[in-house]
Amino acid sequence: MAFTAVCPTSAISEGGMGLYQVGKKSVLLLWPAGGQLTAWRGRCPHADVPLSEATFDGKTITCPHHQWGFDGASGKCVTHLVRNALHSYPLQIEGNEIQVDVGPVKLPRAPA
Repeated sequence: MAFTAVCPTSAISEGGMGLYQVGKKSVLLLWPAGGQLTAWRGRCPHADVPLSEATFDGKTITCPHHQWGFDGASGKCVTHLVRNALHSYPLQIEGNEIQVDVGPVKLPRAPA
């Protein structure tokens, strides 16, 4: 596994969320109230749209595109009887840094 630094631990608190870029991939960090910090692909698994405008109430993240809700701890859809779920990434905390393994990291292209 190749963990990459995403942000400092101070960037997210319990009940909060943050969307970050790791190379070309977006990483959604969720810290459900009373739960553990989790890392997910930052795109809706149903509509494949960015979750940059999503809302998180401390338990459920809601996609702004179609209002589907996903459990912040398990990633499972909680508003529809479907198998769609958020794609998880392994996460670790090293010192004061949150690190995530998103697989091979491809850097964004430089402007021409």
